[in-house]
Amino acid sequence: MPDAENASLLLVTQYDGSGFSGWQRQPDVRTVQGEMERTLERLCGEPVSAIAAGRTDAGVHAHGQGVGVTVPSKWTAAELRRALNATLPPDIWVAEAHPMHPSFHPRFSAERRRYAYVIGTDDASMSPFRRRTEWALRKPLDIDLLNAECAPLLGEHVFHAFAIRGTAPAEDDHRCRIHLARWRERPGVVVFDVEANRFLHHMVRFLVGTMVEVAIGRRSAGSIRQLLTAPDNSGTSAPAPPHGLFFEAVTYPPNVYLSSA
Repeated sequence: MPDAENASLLLVTQYDGSGFSGWQRQPDVRTVQGEMERTLERLCGEPVSAIAAGRTDAGVHAHGQGVGVTVPSKWTAAELRRALNATLPPDIWVAEAHPMHPSFHPRFSAERRRYAYVIGTDDASMSPFRRRTEWALRKPLDIDLLNAECAPLLGEHVFHAFAIRGTAPAEDDHRCRIHLARWRERPGVVVFDVEANRFLHHMVRFLVGTMVEVAIGRRSAGSIRQLLTAPDNSGTSAPAPPHGLFFEAVTYPPNVYLSSA
């Protein structure tokens, strides 16, 4: 808990997940949390925990990951951001930094999280400049069919069919409230945007993998609606590859911000 000698800060962080074994610190492998905590300790002269709004798997990227840190109060948000961006490895960048109320917690204070999943539908998606950040499917996808398939996701549902079994506590009800679920397209690419109060392990990737199989004719239309009542993921399609997934943003209530910097 921050005190008069410490400051609670939110670091809105971007990273290219290609070179990381996920967010969470692990021995003997490179992770985003490990790199950030190593740099924070170097700057602050003491160990500093970096806590994310949501953990990302190996290969998953972030445009707006919320990272909470408690640092000596000599650091302003702006000064710490500048120092971090001067010393972090080039595949991590702090886009914004904000001073936060002492009660702020990057995970428990979050009201919504938003992800995007990117699929390359043209041959150029195999380019080395695209294939690290897109699922190079190289097949046309019917955007109207995809949007019809994801429409039942809106609202509150139990997502047993779209989670890795055993990764949530036994008492967890797997209930999530979806605020946004839509597909959009641009030349050579389709993107799935989804925002919810919480996500389960592999949830977005299971959803995308299932909807793509509907769009290419391997599953029948209405599969998502049917799976929302399934007791487990045994009938769900394989999850989409991790490298097309981006943690886009996290929403916090206004009262946890002290000011912007």
